Amino acid sequence: MSRVAKLPIELPQGVEVTLAETIVSVKGGKGQLRIELNTEVEAKQDGETLIVTPRSGSRFAKAIAGTTRALIANMVQGVSEGFEKKLMLVGVGYRAKAQGKKLNLTLGFSHPVIFDVPDGVSVATPSQTEIVVTGTDKQKVGQVAAEIRRYRPPEPYKGKGVRYADERVVIKEAKKK
Repeated sequence: MSRVAKLPIELPQGVEVTLAETIVSVKGGKGQLRIELNTEVEAKQDGETLIVTPRSGSRFAKAIAGTTRALIANMVQGVSEGFEKKLMLVGVGYRAKAQGKKLNLTLGFSHPVIFDVPDGVSVATPSQTEIVVTGTDKQKVGQVAAEIRRYRPPEPYKGKGVRYADERVVIKEAKKK
């Protein structure tokens, strides 16, 4: 069995888990998330812990048990603490401004880029060159951050563009004549 699947999921205070036949719902202070389990996996609640086990000994069942355990652990963390991705804008004149459910980006194009923020995710701009994406669903937060970064990824010669706050961009040396 997967080493990840063997670990129990600790449920913090204020987090409720509801187990139906194939659906696991997690409810906490920041919201509610649900996942549909694969038929090869079952989840059991034992007090303040949740245990994910494969139904059979097949290789697929063992692998999907680890994946399911990781997804449920991320759901528990999302409804209790939430997830956050920070982006930085590097470049002269590059700016961002959050306006409700829209993010207005000026990235050196001839037109401003308007990004519609999906439900379940919020975007804040503490300064003109910082973007903070927050939400309860780890996958959605990462996807929104990746879509914003895709408009102008960092280029290798000057490092201009949209980058993650912890990203290290290796600058290339310019061509010599």
